[in-house]
Amino acid sequence: MSADRPARAASWLRRLLDSLSSEPRDLEQLAEVLADARDRGLIDADVLAMLEGVLQVSEIQVRDVMVPRSQMVVVNRGDPPDKILPAVVESGHSRFPVVGENRDEIVGILLAKDLLRVFAEGGKGDFDIRECLRPAVFIPESKRLNVLLKEFRVSHNHMAIVVDEYGGVAGLLTIEDVLEQIVGEIGDEYDLDEAEGIHKEGERAFAVPALTRIEEFNAAFGTRFSDDEVDTIGGLVLQELGRMPRRGETVEIGGLEIKVVRADRRRIESLRVITPRDLELRSPEGR
Repeated sequence: MSADRPARAASWLRRLLDSLSSEPRDLEQLAEVLADARDRGLIDADVLAMLEGVLQVSEIQVRDVMVPRSQMVVVNRGDPPDKILPAVVESGHSRFPVVGENRDEIVGILLAKDLLRVFAEGGKGDFDIRECLRPAVFIPESKRLNVLLKEFRVSHNHMAIVVDEYGGVAGLLTIEDVLEQIVGEIGDEYDLDEAEGIHKEGERAFAVPALTRIEEFNAAFGTRFSDDEVDTIGGLVLQELGRMPRRGETVEIGGLEIKVVRADRRRIESLRVITPRDLELRSPEGR
């Protein structure tokens, strides 16, 4: 560490305090000071990104990052455990809204561990989902993420159901969704490893990294997508939608159903491609 490092840090701290004690006092001014600190080597780019995320959560509303209603993975109250378990395994989620007659009737939250306990104890024949339900938390679309994060911490809840002004279900949000706005994408064991490339997940389902080049994608699926304007399949999805998609959103391109599996406010990370039954594949895995 250079001898003048502490002096530089003290100087930057004084400038930060001066900026906070003088007009104008706004987030833009603070962001400029933080960017200057990165340029001077006092903080690295990752730290700056997290600090910027902290500043942004107070400006972001729940509606901006929620999983929309149409993409929610839900469990029907009347379904037997043998029907619920495949949905739990396929999605990889740990919490599921339980619905009654329709998606506007959320009767509670089912934890995957509670369902698995039923199977482990061999009591699925006497399964009553009402005995496993946890209370659902409902929040408005307009709630700010910083407020919601504090509520999550106090209540120890990890999921909230988002409702619109008429009381209908608009979507859901988890504590992971909020934290990802600060620290970036949080991976888990269900996330796609880009090093694996394209690989099969089901009879017609294939996991595809968003950074897969168009040429490679065409070779795998026998498509003829142009790479004149975009280089990757993620870029093609962005081009088709004309905006950054939400996680869980689906688009049909060239006869393929392409679902966004992982994405944040800046980039698409992974996709799931569903092929039509009559499509002749060119061995998209194991090439």
